[in-house]
Amino acid sequence: MGTPDLFDSAAPDSSPASPVVQARALRAQLHHHAWRYYTLDDPEIPDAEYDRLFQALQALEAAHPDLVTDDSPTRRVGGRVLEAFASVRHAVPMLSIRTETDTGASGATAFDARVRRELGLGETDPPVGYVAELKFDGLAMSLRYERGVLVLAATRGDGETGEDVTQNVRTIGQIPLRIGPPPSGTGVSSLDGPMPEANTFAPVPPGGETCPPVPPLLEVRGEVYMRRDDFEALNARQRELGEKTFVNPRNAAAGAVRQLDPAVAARRPLSFFAYGLGEVTPPDQGGPVFETHFDVLQTLKTWGFPVESSVQRAQGASELIAFHRRIGATRDRLGFDIDGVVYKVDSLALQRQLGFVTREPRWAVAHKYPAQEELTTVLDIDVQVGRTGKLTPVAKLAPVFVGGVTVTNATLHNEDEARRKDVRIGDTVIVRRAGDVIPEVVGVVAERRPSGAAVFTMPTVCPVCGSAAVREPGEADTRCSGGLYCSAQRKQAILHFAQRRAVEIEGLGDKLVDQLVDGGLINTLPDLYRLGLSALASLDRMAEKSGQNILEALEASKKTTLARFLFGLGIRHVGEATAKALARHFGSLDGVMAATEDQLLQVPDVGPVVAKSIRTFFDQPHNREVVEQLRACGVTWDEGEPAAQVSRPLAGQTVVLTGTLPTLSRDQAKERLEAAGAKVAGSVSKKTHFVVAGAEAGSKLDKARELGVTVLDEAGLLTLLDGASAPSMPNEEPTDGGA
Repeated sequence: MGTPDLFDSAAPDSSPASPVVQARALRAQLHHHAWRYYTLDDPEIPDAEYDRLFQALQALEAAHPDLVTDDSPTRRVGGRVLEAFASVRHAVPMLSIRTETDTGASGATAFDARVRRELGLGETDPPVGYVAELKFDGLAMSLRYERGVLVLAATRGDGETGEDVTQNVRTIGQIPLRIGPPPSGTGVSSLDGPMPEANTFAPVPPGGETCPPVPPLLEVRGEVYMRRDDFEALNARQRELGEKTFVNPRNAAAGAVRQLDPAVAARRPLSFFAYGLGEVTPPDQGGPVFETHFDVLQTLKTWGFPVESSVQRAQGASELIAFHRRIGATRDRLGFDIDGVVYKVDSLALQRQLGFVTREPRWAVAHKYPAQEELTTVLDIDVQVGRTGKLTPVAKLAPVFVGGVTVTNATLHNEDEARRKDVRIGDTVIVRRAGDVIPEVVGVVAERRPSGAAVFTMPTVCPVCGSAAVREPGEADTRCSGGLYCSAQRKQAILHFAQRRAVEIEGLGDKLVDQLVDGGLINTLPDLYRLGLSALASLDRMAEKSGQNILEALEASKKTTLARFLFGLGIRHVGEATAKALARHFGSLDGVMAATEDQLLQVPDVGPVVAKSIRTFFDQPHNREVVEQLRACGVTWDEGEPAAQVSRPLAGQTVVLTGTLPTLSRDQAKERLEAAGAKVAGSVSKKTHFVVAGAEAGSKLDKARELGVTVLDEAGLLTLLDGASAPSMPNEEPTDGGA
């Protein structure tokens, strides 16, 4: 920005700048950050940092009134209007609300005291009635309805002039396009004009209450926001597409509303809450008469607008304090972001009496909570290895208090995300934490970057075990290839090896594995077969009998099959079917371990990615050593000649099994089909070659008939397996009924 940072502790020690210089610098900083926030929807600093700058300028102007200028950020509401949208002049300005940054009970007490003082109330006078609401972290919106029809949606802009975003707002399902009570028994609007689709009307009020008539002119004000789950899903999609992720739900919502293409806005999951009125037909011209703000909110609900359910009336400061504490305790469990609560004098007559100061109402205040975004410095970037082998870069931070706790680590997700955000050691970054969510670096203050800061690069070897770290084509994650040896993956490797479809060690579940690993009894898979009864019996909830059962299960698991053993090794991309194919093709473990990528590609259903994964796994000396130790412990299986010499009449065929066969179990039928080269799928499609149906076949049989797929019974299957030619592929185009 080119302006001094008055809050930089690293700035050289010098005599204090004059109030004029300080004010000029603060105004420059605030103008810049407001432009980034409101106009570009790309903030460089968190809200709490902006608030500190703003309060410093307020205090300076209060102490030196002669420094106040017309263009001071303290005299503005929001950002300028973008040139891409038509300007909308607000008939009733959309003003800001004063922020009470004292996050304790005294914040509510101070507001109540100010209101009572302005109203001339003494200690013996009754408490003031308020409405307590949530302070949404979204984009303020004005919705203008004429004769019940939405004709205009506009952003707040600078408070006087906003942007026409009607076409984008029409894509938000929670905003009714037409409001008004339907006539009895029709379910459609009584308003004049052509009847739109029924779903464009506001719903009938629940509980049978009377829906007040909609005035000819109605301006509803509220907040467009994005739910946290929708935000996370949106960012996940952005990562999959290799596109920029959004900093926070507020900016994601603002960016969606301000899309030039409504079709893009429609794909963004936006929501809406109503919280007040703007311009409304006056009572003497047929408009509504409201006594309280709470009545306004209840009427908005009956007109079909969503009003947040936490809204409640409160009497005096004590009930405001109770509301603030209650919402603060449950804040993290809300489905959307808030940064505080809002208190409003309930009586509209008292609101008019209190009036405004500058551009803020005296009858309302926003009472904030501790910031969930703060600035701190990246001290280092470590790489952690998860239980599945995924490598995750983690920023080591200078301790910062955010979201109610002291944060020292924050995830960077993966190499692409770290580079997309361009996080480097030494950077000043925005850290966000909400509830139990893992702290995350959401942005970098690029102007504070130290010279020489290096771009982050993911290591090529696992930082835990030294095995090769591999990032496969088309994937965002880098993974350790030393699954059998890597201590970070120890528990996952053991559980996978012991599961029923692998070598099957009965009784070896999560809790027992946790005890064995955490107690240092197991480091690698072969250690399982070195366990003794005394070690097992000493574990929590493990008596001698239970320990003996585990030992017997371990002994029984030593006799397995090559396919089960290969699957149990946990080689990435090698599932049951691939393991069986490898076992059939090579006949021996040594054959699989020695195979080149080209030789592996000769195995049915093994493509380049799988072949590379297998080769990388067995290229790790640690993995080969674990395999040899398992053999030495007595794990064995029958080996034979490569199955290349065996007839595979169903190679390339896709088969679906459904229902109960007379003599063959589902697993037996599957094994025989796979031995013949077929791929056994779980669902029927137009690419299915044939379906084997038994008794009580259900929807899969119906689907097969619908698509014209050949259907066989068990007898037909056995004939096929005995060497008859495979059924022909049905037509590529589905029959009537579609795919």
